[in-house]
Amino acid sequence: MTSTSVTNSEAKADTQTASAPAKRAKGSGASSKIIVTAILVVVALYFLVPVYWVVVASTKTTADLFSTNGFWFAPTFALWDNISAVLTYDGGIYIRWFLNSILYAVVGSALATYLAAAGGYALAKYRFKGNNTVFGIVLGGVLVPGTATALPLFLLFSQLGLANTYWSVLIPSLVSPFGLFLCRIYADATVPDALMEAARLDGAGEIRIFHQVGLRILTPALVTVFLFQLVGIWNNYFLPLVMLSDAKLYPITLGLNNWLSQVNRLPEFYQLTTGGVLLSVIPLAIAMIVLQRFWRGGLTEGSVK
Repeated sequence: MTSTSVTNSEAKADTQTASAPAKRAKGSGASSKIIVTAILVVVALYFLVPVYWVVVASTKTTADLFSTNGFWFAPTFALWDNISAVLTYDGGIYIRWFLNSILYAVVGSALATYLAAAGGYALAKYRFKGNNTVFGIVLGGVLVPGTATALPLFLLFSQLGLANTYWSVLIPSLVSPFGLFLCRIYADATVPDALMEAARLDGAGEIRIFHQVGLRILTPALVTVFLFQLVGIWNNYFLPLVMLSDAKLYPITLGLNNWLSQVNRLPEFYQLTTGGVLLSVIPLAIAMIVLQRFWRGGLTEGSVK
């Protein structure tokens, strides 16, 4: 009887000893989640506060913009008046800038995505001499900032007679080293060689295989590249500043900066600028909401073969 009690006591002690690390691990896991959540909340606020300020500022008159709290609405709600002024000022030049940005961003992003997909697919699925060298050069291109190439591009386009045209902004936007890198990694991980061989046995040519097999499998990566290019081109400021001198060819970024530079002459340009900024973020917000489910897939699925 005594030996049985001792055995039971030892078993309880062993159980308590074994459960203690599990409780500590559970507690540390909960603490980590709280810390991570708090950090994410702070980061979210960091990015959302400027957007909130733009929304609030676009509802104010110029007088209210400087006489009221910057993070709260003024007694006078002037949002619709500001938007109307933005769309009608100078014969509706803002609408022209908006359409220019759509042309630069959408067409440039679509073509850049296609070229990145073709290059990445070729580097991933075809073995040729210099394959790794080309890929290394592409990786080097990711490290080159756009500001470093803007002046040489301007000199080149000036010699070709293409400066101050739509082409001077569109053509440089077709190059996406990061997009090609992502498509190469994704194609290598997700496009099976057996499927390509089966298509060849069925009589399909290489171009047809790329368009009907490769592009369909690469869809998540293509959407990711398109989204990155869309945001980058839409927010691009320095390249249009160097290339363009005609206000009718300006994208939104350059046009809004032109308005902002005139606030000392006419304070009403504050209202035009804040209203224009609010309208300019709407297309990007829509694109992010629509394409976000593809974005995560494109970033993660190609990372594990």
